[in-house]
Amino acid sequence: MGNVNEFFNTAGSNRNRQVVCADGFTMSVQAFDGGYCEPPANGAEKYTSVEVGYPSEREELLMKWAEEPEKPTQTVYGYVPVQVVTNVIAKHGGIVDGEIPRGVAPIGVHFVVDD
Repeated sequence: MGNVNEFFNTAGSNRNRQVVCADGFTMSVQAFDGGYCEPPANGAEKYTSVEVGYPSEREELLMKWAEEPEKPTQTVYGYVPVQVVTNVIAKHGGIVDGEIPRGVAPIGVHFVVDD
């Protein structure tokens, strides 16, 4: 299995497509009934925390929530605050592909942070 999107397609799931950032960083960002998110529901109006999984590299901003910190690219990160996920996306240059749950800021590649 090559990536998270292939896994979901094979499993017949309708989860969000894997997030791809401008610098090549990838991660799964999910929120659904039964997931490690708040609220634990499908299609909530706004999530306050989400489930992140299988990032392409160790990301220090996420490590506090790692289920298996010794395997940072092969684990799930539960109940990650949406602001942290937004910060990760911004750190990696914005989203070029993929989907995020409501509540995570949709930062595109042209987002600029003033110093």
